[in-house]
Order: sequence, then C-alpha cells, then structure tokens
Amino acid sequence: MTRYVVIGTSGSGKTTLARQIAARLGIPHIELDALHWDPNWTSVGAEVMGERVSEAIQSAAWALDGNYSKVRHLIWQRATHLIWLDYSFPLVFWRIFSRTLRRAITRQELWNGNRESLRLMFSRDSVLVWVLQTYWRRRREYPELLARPEYSHLTVFRFRRPGETERWLDGLDKA
Repeated sequence: MTRYVVIGTSGSGKTTLARQIAARLGIPHIELDALHWDPNWTSVGAEVMGERVSEAIQSAAWALDGNYSKVRHLIWQRATHLIWLDYSFPLVFWRIFSRTLRRAITRQELWNGNRESLRLMFSRDSVLVWVLQTYWRRRREYPELLARPEYSHLTVFRFRRPGETERWLDGLDKA
C-alpha cells in the first residue's frame, strides 16, 4: 500500500493535494495541523504530537500533509512517496495572503475551534511571518534531508509549478 507525505512551505497547497490524493485513491487523509493545534491555538508538545502521529500513520495507506520536524522521522520512515511542492516565493506568498484573508473574513473554523483573524494575520504570530521565516530555510534543508540514507526508500517528486503537480495528479488516476 502507498503512503504519501506532502511537504512544502505554508500556502503551497499541501493540504489540498493530500486531500485530492486521498479522495482519488480512497485512502485516509491526515492533516498534521489538526493533530498539532488544540483549542485557542495551543500547540501540543512533542510527546503528544508523536503519539497522535504514531496512531494516525498505522493505516496501511494514507495521504498526509505537513512539515513538523518533531515528527518527521516517524512519518518519513513509514511513507512510501514524498511530494515536495517547491513553488516560487511570490506564488506561495500570494496564496497564503489571500487564503488567510479569506479565512479571517469568513471566520472559517480550522482545527479544534481555531479561527484566523485580521488581528492574528498582521501579528508576529501570523502565518505570513512564518512563511517569511521558513521559505528559504526549507528550500535548503529538504535536499539535505532527502539525501540521507534513512530516506532512500522514498519515491520523491519535487514539483516547482502547479501545472507539474496537476499533470502528476491526473496520471495518478490512470496508475
């Protein structure tokens, strides 16, 4: 059975792609943000996160999205395929800005009652700031991580444009 992990910076489309993979293959979708965030934007500790993830990835097949380094070793060891959405900074930043603004205005519930707000959007804790802090670091770190022998079992796809991802996803239906 196949187990997909979708990585990339915030706003790259990880959750959307993982949901699409799960739907097309009829396998569970696992969203790491939902396991990480408790009510009132309280992040769970490493031990709780590890327990939640370990339980979630016991299935024979799944499509998972997220970048949490504290559980990466658990996920990547069990995954069979890794998809890296390595899109340009302007595209990612536009996506995260427009998504966050939409969620703040509509008061869309995310995980465990959490909602984004305009105040949060323009604070130091904003996902916009997070993207500025992590985008280039991830682009440096992922090739180094993927070169490690413990991850040599992974079938890796690195997509630099949404069209590449869409073509791959269309081919998944035919596989």
